[in-house]
Amino acid sequence: MAGPLDGIRVLDFSTLLPGPLAGLILAEAGAEVIKIERPGHGDEMRTYPPMWGLDGVNFVLLNRGKKSITIDLKDASARAALEPLLTSADVLIEQFRPGVMARLGLGYEQLVTLNPRLIYCSITGYGQTGPKRNAAGHDLNYIGDAGLLSLSMGTIDAPVVPPALIGDIAGGTYPALLNILLALRERDRTGRGSYIDIAMAEGVLPFMYWAIGNGLAASQWPGSGDGLVTGGTPRYRLYPTRDGKLVAAAPIEQRFWDVFVATIGLDLPLRDDKKNAAATTAAVRNIIVRETSEHWRGIFLKADCCCSIVASVEDALADPHFASRGVFAATVSNPDGQTMTALPVPITPQFRATAETVVAAPTLGEHNRDFLP
Repeated sequence: MAGPLDGIRVLDFSTLLPGPLAGLILAEAGAEVIKIERPGHGDEMRTYPPMWGLDGVNFVLLNRGKKSITIDLKDASARAALEPLLTSADVLIEQFRPGVMARLGLGYEQLVTLNPRLIYCSITGYGQTGPKRNAAGHDLNYIGDAGLLSLSMGTIDAPVVPPALIGDIAGGTYPALLNILLALRERDRTGRGSYIDIAMAEGVLPFMYWAIGNGLAASQWPGSGDGLVTGGTPRYRLYPTRDGKLVAAAPIEQRFWDVFVATIGLDLPLRDDKKNAAATTAAVRNIIVRETSEHWRGIFLKADCCCSIVASVEDALADPHFASRGVFAATVSNPDGQTMTALPVPITPQFRATAETVVAAPTLGEHNRDFLP
């Protein structure tokens, strides 16, 4: 089945997470994605534990349905060998520090004369310009510099590391995809490609719309855990149960709050949380902790007040709701013949080119014969 990106060729020079995940989503939509990897080593994710067959499971999950060629980009003959691909490519994704691709003879200005229709996307932590352009960093640094981490980082004595790589995915992968698709649409109109500069630290700024708004409009700059959606109210918190699990309580709107406090039997004087939020929070906690998670699961399911039990990753993969929507229906394989659940991607079924069957990640250099002289 052809997808909406059928006929689009993507050259992916990136490694690790942001670029490869972008390539995976493009491949799921029908694009031909060719990974350009180092001979003998390949993408660093190939060696990240746990291993699953020849490669690390992270690589397998992020690179299914792609093709792989190996070439030493530092070799003077590399560009000549890649020229047929560079000429025919629609999209190029790279994730090196600023200037690296240019030194290899593969910068945008060097390639645009060869292929004026090329859409060239660079993903870095801080962008191609500015004082931090060459600074080394990872996700924690990007969300830290953007101010996002400060909104929910625990306390100085017990700091909390976020459970997801927000900068890499929300600040890197998704903005890259959005702008690549916009550039393809623009190319339909003008016939020319374009250069895309993605800075992961900037990409997470929309997550702070409320914090920025509070600060600029009311001079109320939020701290760690004291905002409406970061735990600063009894209406949006995690409450422990008797069996050591957590209730995710989010009855923010008054109609849900009224149902919630009535359902748990909160004393009437404490239901107005504007009077003494700390006292209301403590009282709710004392009520929730008396019963098990299964008790509250049934209670809140009937009450329908934006409350649920925090699931483990294993629980989520077995959730009948996700199963009914086919979220985990696709599988990925390795050369040993093993299969496992594939990483879901946010593409609705009508735009997916790959069927919900076994799709393999490429072995290192598997497609050299197809594309290299």
